[in-house]
Amino acid sequence: MATRIARRRFITALGGAALGRPLAALAQQSGGGRRLGVLVGFAQADPESESWIKALLERLAQLGWKSGENLQIDLRWGGMDLDQMQRGAKEIVEARPDVIQVTTTPATAAILRETHTLPVVFAVVSDPVGAGFVQNLAHPGGNATGFVNIEGSIGGKWLEILKQIAPGTSRVLVPFNPKTSPQSTYYLKSLEAAAPALTLTVSAAHVSSAVEIEAAIADLAQSPGGGLVIIPDIYTAIQSQSDLIISLAARHRVPAVYFLATSVKAGGLISYGVDNPDLLSRSADYIDRILKGAKPQDLPVQLPTKFVLAVNLKTAKSLGVTVPPNLLATADEVIE
Repeated sequence: MATRIARRRFITALGGAALGRPLAALAQQSGGGRRLGVLVGFAQADPESESWIKALLERLAQLGWKSGENLQIDLRWGGMDLDQMQRGAKEIVEARPDVIQVTTTPATAAILRETHTLPVVFAVVSDPVGAGFVQNLAHPGGNATGFVNIEGSIGGKWLEILKQIAPGTSRVLVPFNPKTSPQSTYYLKSLEAAAPALTLTVSAAHVSSAVEIEAAIADLAQSPGGGLVIIPDIYTAIQSQSDLIISLAARHRVPAVYFLATSVKAGGLISYGVDNPDLLSRSADYIDRILKGAKPQDLPVQLPTKFVLAVNLKTAKSLGVTVPPNLLATADEVIE
């Protein structure tokens, strides 16, 4: 069936000429110009993270910074292997770049364990103050600044959406891996604060394997009224685990709210979250300013300004749930 897209800015796939070099070649770059280190918290093959990098490079090119010409880029990928992520962080810092761009909370922590002096611009980070990355949002104070993927009422939004699309929901399970989601406390507090007004109870499930994910969702589905909220976590967001959660939710007929629109494209029911490619595009502006002499401590941490609501009507039909017209009318992307 056709996919209807409204009001959603997508980062189109950019060829090697537009980016300067293909993504796979960036880690091997040589040449002159200024130097940018990039550490991505997700795995290289993940379509979500590749869209982030393409958005970053597209905006850098618009600002006059072209890969392989006046900008040398050292790119490393993390994924679920935190040791690999730390090695990538070390390699980037040892190359002594003029500025480092990093995505996700675990990857930012890895970079900041390696340097307290090189300028760092982070993105897709949930709680930089709580994580110790900055002193406060207005005055970061150290060598890092960037763009967060949080908004105070996000937990309430997820629960409201779940309750609208599946009014019979009474219990909400939140699966995440504590090792890859140190920001989980922030999201749980937001969810727990909003739950009573919606007559919902919220419980966490610590998962670190496919077996644990399967067990948690199967247990939830043993009695009616169960729903899922998938919070930002590189473990549950990587394609293999996200696909598993989507398939289990379908098998057990459990409604689920995700934070990435890519999950809905893959068959998930509904998602609401920050437009992460937009955060990467905005990161390029800070990189540009730092390369021109600005200091991270003088650049305030910025909040998200673009959010995306995506709905999969095919999945809704298979689950036997109805998407309210008012919710459908506000969706940025509807998969029919």
